[in-house]
Amino acid sequence: MVDKISKEARSRNMSLIQSKNTKPELLVRKYLFNRGLRFRLHDKRLPGKPDLIFPKYKTIVFVNGCFWHHHSCRYGTTPKTNTDFWLNKFQKNKDRDKQNYKDLTSSGWNVIVVWECELKIDTREIILKSLYENITTDR
Repeated sequence: MVDKISKEARSRNMSLIQSKNTKPELLVRKYLFNRGLRFRLHDKRLPGKPDLIFPKYKTIVFVNGCFWHHHSCRYGTTPKTNTDFWLNKFQKNKDRDKQNYKDLTSSGWNVIVVWECELKIDTREIILKSLYENITTDR
């Protein structure tokens, strides 16, 4: 299959995608902040630079994009061009995520992953309420 846009345009588009302060992440932050939870953001000292850190609850939240972390949902697609490159990249991302979660868990952190697809309008409220309860519940 031939890409519909030039290689340079595709490269430019992909380079503009942010890893911090994404719309799903901001949605989660706003919901939890409005319920009184305070957190730190993107701590480079922790494996994987978690999106949200709740030291009081010893909990970390990652808000993962379905495409970049190759989630098994309709948004976790594989591009039709340069497929081998993408499959390799997705596997490295998944392996790195798995290792980061393991390192954090072994350090005593509770790790929660929220997927971009879970924050779509029809499931958003249920997911966010469940997330809040998972963070604030005593372990």
